[in-house]
Amino acid sequence: MPSEEMTPEEIAGTYNAAMDSVNLINRIVDQESLSEDDQDTVSRNVEHLKIQVGKDFWTTEDLTPFNDAITAGEAVLPDDE
Repeated sequence: MPSEEMTPEEIAGTYNAAMDSVNLINRIVDQESLSEDDQDTVSRNVEHLKIQVGKDFWTTEDLTPFNDAITAGEAVLPDDE
């Protein structure tokens, strides 16, 4: 698959959007109990972050928050997710 060509501004925008997913996952997993809607939201955002981590346009961005949120999100999801 060819490398995606993105400007630094586009990369920054994508990073910031992914950080929105990180923050949302972190907020939800910190709750005492999760509703089905919460679990669906975590699942969708974990999948979004997995896609973003796999992109090849990243340069010096720190993807650790993405990976940490994926791990935290997966830990609260039922095994059948």
